[in-house]
Amino acid sequence: MPPDTDKDLKDLIADAAGSRPVQFRAMGGGCVADVREVILEDGRTLVAKLGDAGSGLDLEGYMLRYLRDPGGLLVPDVLYAGDDLLLMSRLETGGGLSGGAQAQAADMLAALHGVTADKFGFDRATVIGGLHQPNPETRSWLEFFRDNRLLYMARQALDAGRLPSDLMARVETLAEKLGQWLDEGIADDTAPSLIHGDMWGGNVLANRGRISGFVDPAIYYADAEIELAFSTLFSTFGDAFFDRYNEHRPIRPGFFEERLDLYNLYPLLVHVRLFGGGYVASVDRSLRKYGC
Repeated sequence: MPPDTDKDLKDLIADAAGSRPVQFRAMGGGCVADVREVILEDGRTLVAKLGDAGSGLDLEGYMLRYLRDPGGLLVPDVLYAGDDLLLMSRLETGGGLSGGAQAQAADMLAALHGVTADKFGFDRATVIGGLHQPNPETRSWLEFFRDNRLLYMARQALDAGRLPSDLMARVETLAEKLGQWLDEGIADDTAPSLIHGDMWGGNVLANRGRISGFVDPAIYYADAEIELAFSTLFSTFGDAFFDRYNEHRPIRPGFFEERLDLYNLYPLLVHVRLFGGGYVASVDRSLRKYGC
């Protein structure tokens, strides 16, 4: 039953949590939903994300559960996941991503990336920043990245009036040249890896120098390098992370020099689609780096 009224919402939370809510407090960080802290009668504190019909919060709940099992990643407990309500345990936060926390995150993400599949993509579409993210299962990583990440999101940004047509043409030119930097097939060190998919600082929660969990996923099976690249876009992780990650899963030659900015075109295009503005210039700079 969707929480159409305040009473419906309280009843639904009481049924899911086993205790009635007594207080709601607004929280920041919601991109596609209203996020609230929920205080229960028994003293526990939960987090509720509230959205309109079609918000897809049930999919977010599914992705969090999948990251835990089979992914093994530290995420909030999901108590309820419906189309317009997601109810989760509250993760403690305090302080930033210290070197120790980054090293711990590297341990966790290296283990996550060790969960593999025989094809890139996923068995269903997911979302990133509230945007549709297609995941047709594909054996070629180059084909998957080209068609379902680079070109797909560029066209979404173009159709929304936020990506100029000349930049779209340059993205298409780059798409034709991807074979200069990306492999077609699957090798031992490029097996499709389960990724969180939206790896920036706001989605990595830490408390007192320890990782408390990961939130707001956009999962699929990918070349794990795309996740590593995303983690640099907003300076989420630095040397402490990459040094530890490399101990678990050696980073292939050429990643930092050649492929990192190529992969980050996807989240940049997501931001162009959502916000436009200065992200358009970032896409322009990246395309110039690759001669487009």
